[in-house]
Formats: sequence, structure tokens, C-alpha cells
Amino acid sequence: MTLRKGRCLCGAVSYQYEGPENWVAHCHCESCRRNTSSPFTTFVGVPRTAYRFTGIEPAVYNSSPGVRRLFCPECGSPVAFDADHYPDEIHFYLAALEDASGLEPVQHGFAGEKVPWVTLGDDLPKYLHGGSGPKLGG
Repeated sequence: MTLRKGRCLCGAVSYQYEGPENWVAHCHCESCRRNTSSPFTTFVGVPRTAYRFTGIEPAVYNSSPGVRRLFCPECGSPVAFDADHYPDEIHFYLAALEDASGLEPVQHGFAGEKVPWVTLGDDLPKYLHGGSGPKLGG
């Protein structure tokens, strides 16, 4: 089984998970853009039973009912998206993994909310809302 590790910018919040990922996808929703101050972000869906935090526990911001944004209380880096409506998984930011080799996005979710100056030039499916299959942040 593959063991993957990730961390925040300063390294205080770290985590690891083992086993296969559920999915990898880009999210263009407004709340994820604002949370990361980026035009879109890329998540990896991980089974809730497969991960554990190995550094300090992340701080939590309740961004909407039943939705939690996890971040480092030291450096402020976003670490994960957690929501009641996805009870079996947590969503980590792909770029926070120490080694994301072999993990590639399969779609663009919430493409209807993308910023107008981003051109999606790849051949991945583009869903106006969350998508079909992967359960994106949102």
C-alpha cells in the first residue's frame, strides 16, 4: 500500500494516509477560491478511515453549516476540507502532499463558478456544479 504524507507551509500540521485515494479533481467554487486565494484548487478525496494527523491538530473554521475548513494555527495554510455531507471521506489539498506523483485530476468541478480569466484547455470533463463521481469541496 502507498503511504502518502502532507503538511502545511511551516510543517506544524502534518498528516499521512495509506491506501488508494477515492479521486482527484479541480474545484472552481467560490468558497474554495476564497479559502486558498487562488483561481482554483485541486483536492484528493481520502477515505476517512485511512488518514491521521501526525503533527499538531489543525484549527477549524466553520465556513458554512456542516462544512469545516482545516488550517494550520501557526502559518495559516489550508490543510483540508471536511463536510458532514461527505461522511466517509476528507478532502486534502493535492499540492500539500510531499509527493503527489501518479495522482492526476479527473475533472473540473464547479466550472460554472470559475474566474473568467482562467482558460480550461485540457480535455478533462467540466461540470458546472460539483460533478459526477468525485465529491468536490464546494
